[in-house]
Amino acid sequence: MHLKQTVIILFFIALISCLLAFEAGKPFNDPNKPVSIPPSPQRSGDASKGYVYLTTGDYLKSGVPYSYYSFFTPKDRHNYLNRTGKNATVPYDFNVVQSPDKVDVVVPTCLQCHGQVFDGKLIIGLGNTFQDFSNMAKANNPISNFGSNVMQTFSPKQYKAALPLFTSFDAILGDMQTEVRGVNSADRLATLLVAHRNPQTLEWQSKPILDIPKGVIPTDVPAWWLLKKKNAMFYNGFGRGDFGKFLMLSNILTVKDSSEAREVNSHFGDVLAYIKSIEPPKYPKQVDKDLAAEGEEVFVNNCSKCHGTYGANVYYPNLLIPASIIQTDSLLYKGNQQNPQFIVWFNNSWFAKGDYPARLEPFDGYIAPPLDGIWITAPYLHNGSVPTLQALLDSKERPKYWKRNFDKPQYDYEKVGWTYESTDKPKRRIVYNTTLPGYSNEGHTFGDKLTEQERREVIEYLKTL
Repeated sequence: MHLKQTVIILFFIALISCLLAFEAGKPFNDPNKPVSIPPSPQRSGDASKGYVYLTTGDYLKSGVPYSYYSFFTPKDRHNYLNRTGKNATVPYDFNVVQSPDKVDVVVPTCLQCHGQVFDGKLIIGLGNTFQDFSNMAKANNPISNFGSNVMQTFSPKQYKAALPLFTSFDAILGDMQTEVRGVNSADRLATLLVAHRNPQTLEWQSKPILDIPKGVIPTDVPAWWLLKKKNAMFYNGFGRGDFGKFLMLSNILTVKDSSEAREVNSHFGDVLAYIKSIEPPKYPKQVDKDLAAEGEEVFVNNCSKCHGTYGANVYYPNLLIPASIIQTDSLLYKGNQQNPQFIVWFNNSWFAKGDYPARLEPFDGYIAPPLDGIWITAPYLHNGSVPTLQALLDSKERPKYWKRNFDKPQYDYEKVGWTYESTDKPKRRIVYNTTLPGYSNEGHTFGDKLTEQERREVIEYLKTL
């Protein structure tokens, strides 16, 4: 064989290999370079209708009968959402809806994770960092307080109305426990629920149809107002396609079948429109404008390549940063979301069908998020392991073990984050232990190269975003 023929054959072999890799969903990107996420078509909707559905809608249709809930649970005194009727008597993160058999039931809502009271005001879209998933054996929200033994006292209609929620809770609550309060186990929740659902019909299966990986991976809930800039959902950017389908995933907690899912899904174009209308709250204290102006220059020169620009020249690059560069805790991108069974289930499920399909595309690394409203989103990194912005920008200040006061929380407006206390040793549930798998505060050390003055300037600028 002539040399020229050999070269041609090798060229075509290489070309075919590349095409096969692309077909298999393995793009030939340099694993050590950031990857740009392309946009996906998204539904439009009515933001005002989305707000109403989010705060009063029946996207979950099974819950605790209101008559039992109101007897055992004190009436909510705040009514942060200014709702009327029975909804005015329950906390902002619950709704009172009618089951298909016209039984009034109390159901959890998206605001369980995506709403938080800050300085006496409810901030819709702010990730809830006060939830307690660290002691699931002891109920930590009003609905979990009702054990299955209580159901024996329900009327037949009440029992039927409560059964889907209690069935899910019995299957998942014991396997969602985190090591410390303040982090979220939503990724674990998705895995557990999917394991009990038929991918096409979404009907409940009493025995898991997927293997469930061990371990609960903690996350810090990202702010909703960032979604308007992003081309992918979740920390490793693997939520592609229709955002509405991902937003309605909580529906599989109680959904009867795919016909019910379609009805709920019909409202989530409106919900997405509302979420995209949310703006981050303004920093409430005085900002040193001169210092912030200096900080903007430092930020543009050192941080904007990944996190974008703000103000008059807004630009967000939607970059996935490889693990080799970001070097933050790897358990999330390696863990439940990289579970091949979970990905196959989702990408062949009802959620991946229809006019607006969704899909999962794993990546070994994390999105560099937009930083709008970053001042209020402490703690930082995808697992909430860093208590303040100052520690985020200076890794030497990151505590190995730390705790904050959940009963009387105080915000540090200078270091920007929750006031915390470093401790000498770990203590489960109340002390964040960064030596545990999934809880590491390593990585994102880009701020270390800045001078102390430059860090002060950047922090002052970040307060303005």
